[in-house]
Amino acid sequence: MRITCPFCGERELGEFTYLGDAKPVRPVAGASEDEVFDYVYLRDNVAGVMSENWYHGGGCRAWLKVTRNTLTHEISAVEPAAGAGAAKVGA
Repeated sequence: MRITCPFCGERELGEFTYLGDAKPVRPVAGASEDEVFDYVYLRDNVAGVMSENWYHGGGCRAWLKVTRNTLTHEISAVEPAAGAGAAKVGA
């Protein structure tokens, strides 16, 4: 599998680290214990298209949001992850 970094171009998978599902949103301060538990421990096991966070440690060190089909590994979109260091690169 190869990932096209928006800053470095197409690179080998070994340059990237998978960081997990990009869908969960950190609960607000003062959230209940159940909301924090759900955020930290519960993830969907999607068979199909999902958004994932990846880190390009072997290149520009940007956090990326990758839209990938987990069945075929086809990547349909790669963009800087909002709220991460990569967002500052394009600003």
